[in-house]
Amino acid sequence: MTDRPILFSGPMVRALLDGRKTQTRRLCKDQPPPGVTIIRKTIRPFGKEPYHAFERRTKFGNFGGEVPVKISRGDRLWVKETHARVGDNGDDHMACPDLTRLVYYRADDVQPELSRWRPSIFMRRQDSRLTLLVTDVRVERLQDISEEDAKAEGVSQLASPEKDGRRHFTVPGHEAPIDEPTAKRAYAILWDWINGAGEWHKNPWVAAYTFTVIKQNIDQIEKVAA
Repeated sequence: MTDRPILFSGPMVRALLDGRKTQTRRLCKDQPPPGVTIIRKTIRPFGKEPYHAFERRTKFGNFGGEVPVKISRGDRLWVKETHARVGDNGDDHMACPDLTRLVYYRADDVQPELSRWRPSIFMRRQDSRLTLLVTDVRVERLQDISEEDAKAEGVSQLASPEKDGRRHFTVPGHEAPIDEPTAKRAYAILWDWINGAGEWHKNPWVAAYTFTVIKQNIDQIEKVAA
């Protein structure tokens, strides 16, 4: 078991807190080179015989020999999010020396006192309030996501299907209804909003992590267990 930090945006943090999100997909560092068609997990360069550089198997199944996946089942991820610290050893403490250290989280839509927002990358382990226990790791193509997995990414259905089969969905950060026939299509829109127009259609290899959300600081969990 390894403890690792992981960054989430404000809307994704709210989805974690609400119980809407129990999966996350992250781009694999290494991708097949341009001009390559993947057929049944086989690399087939144009005009050449196919080879299998991306077909070697990992202990998680699927493919992944050329794609490093650092996170494993049983790992604990402490969530880093946009925050503010009040009463720390910096300017805030100088302005109010008797103030007890407080942490504000931007996802809560509150305004910090005597402080400014710090990007999630700068969050300290002791200030994290969410811990994710990894229960499954897969390496797959982005568009292989299932309906259930799309919902586990935070996509929610608002209403029953209309006569034409359309459904209304919402996704984290964009609460206006999305008129799409499936949760997978709604997730495709979310992916492009986050990563840029057209990124869904590139269908990259991603690491898909399933986890249990624990609403506690990672070190507080150990203290409770003890």
